[in-house]
Amino acid sequence: MVKEILLAGAGGFAGSALRYAVSAAVVSLPLRGGLPVGTFAVNAAGSLAIGVLAAWQPPGGWQVFAMAGFCGGFTTFSAFSLETVRLMRSGQVGMAAAYAAGSVIVCLLFAGLGLWLGGKLSR
Repeated sequence: MVKEILLAGAGGFAGSALRYAVSAAVVSLPLRGGLPVGTFAVNAAGSLAIGVLAAWQPPGGWQVFAMAGFCGGFTTFSAFSLETVRLMRSGQVGMAAAYAAGSVIVCLLFAGLGLWLGGKLSR
């Protein structure tokens, strides 16, 4: 278990560092128009990467390093995307739709609540 935690942590470090680099590079492009394209690009790339890794299933600790660590550090949206697609592929389309809609709604509400609470705490 300690080995897996260290592998996930190392992958998370690499994914987080790359997320910052990619997001910073994309944000500097002149095509923003107000859309957070850095985050969008990272979420799309991470979703593609976790799909490839889930199908390929690298051996041993590489799966922990790559999927839980790297993809998790790069973007947790990739895990959300994979879980939603897996629900759909298993025939649980209603559950997938509820999970996707519920996740988006609840997370947006909680982000708003967090901003409100943080504002109260900073006064």
